[in-house]
Amino acid sequence: MKRPFRQLLAVLAVAASLLLNAGAESALVFQTDFGLKDGAVSAMKGVAFGVSPTLKQFDLTHEIPAYNVWEAAFRLKQTTPYWPSNTVFVSVVDPGVGTARKAVVARTKSGQLIVGPDNGTLTFLAESPGLDEVREIDVARQRLKGSEASHTFHGRDVFAYVGARLAVGQLAFAEVGPRLTGDVVRIAYQRATLTNGVLVGGIPVLDVQYGNVWSNIPRELFGELQPKLGDIFLVKVSHDGKPVFERQVPYATSFGDVPKGQPLLYLNSLLDVSLALNQGSFAQKFHVSSGPDWSVELRKVAATGK
Repeated sequence: MKRPFRQLLAVLAVAASLLLNAGAESALVFQTDFGLKDGAVSAMKGVAFGVSPTLKQFDLTHEIPAYNVWEAAFRLKQTTPYWPSNTVFVSVVDPGVGTARKAVVARTKSGQLIVGPDNGTLTFLAESPGLDEVREIDVARQRLKGSEASHTFHGRDVFAYVGARLAVGQLAFAEVGPRLTGDVVRIAYQRATLTNGVLVGGIPVLDVQYGNVWSNIPRELFGELQPKLGDIFLVKVSHDGKPVFERQVPYATSFGDVPKGQPLLYLNSLLDVSLALNQGSFAQKFHVSSGPDWSVELRKVAATGK
């Protein structure tokens, strides 16, 4: 009876260890501009699986437009607040891969880790919730074994590998590499301002599925105009300072508050001022896009609401 009892204890000990390790693991969330047409994303996930078969892996998106660091930065801002504080994000939109640009891990003030290139991806997170500390990855040491001759796929060879090891506790944040001196790379853009009753903001991103146009004007700043549903606003959208849309638009709760095909001003899911067409693409119809070179301006012209 002694031998079976010992075997049972050994099995229970292994099971307990697995449960404890699984509980200690953080979620690993991937974002890239790779798309899903080839095996790049699968290769990254394979590396992470090789680090730990029990690691929980998720996708933020792999449909960032190619090389669009700006949109990658915004999608992190849009998504990270809804994940637990210990989540590890691997964000790889890396047009400078293999160059002198730095590979980093940033720890936000909310406790999340962001793994990727220091190329502007951290722009919005550096503002809110803010960055507690940033470390430069020692790429010579912290990379997938056997990948030393590869210089164009750091998403697989460095970022996925480091992110997975951080998520499962195989690598401590302090062991990633030296602390980054100076600030992270930031992309300049139009901040939201209110001057003499005129709101001005940027267009960080589109709601790409439906063509809605999202501004960075928050509800609180918009509220200083004391808007009421049904009020009419003169809205001007510009690209590089040149107007591409200028029209009076009603403020509404949701899309169905205006006739089909008509524009409206509303608060999106992030509670920022946005533009849409009811059952149509505002961006496509009026040739509007997003990025740091796009801006929106609005002022109330008729207080007809309730």
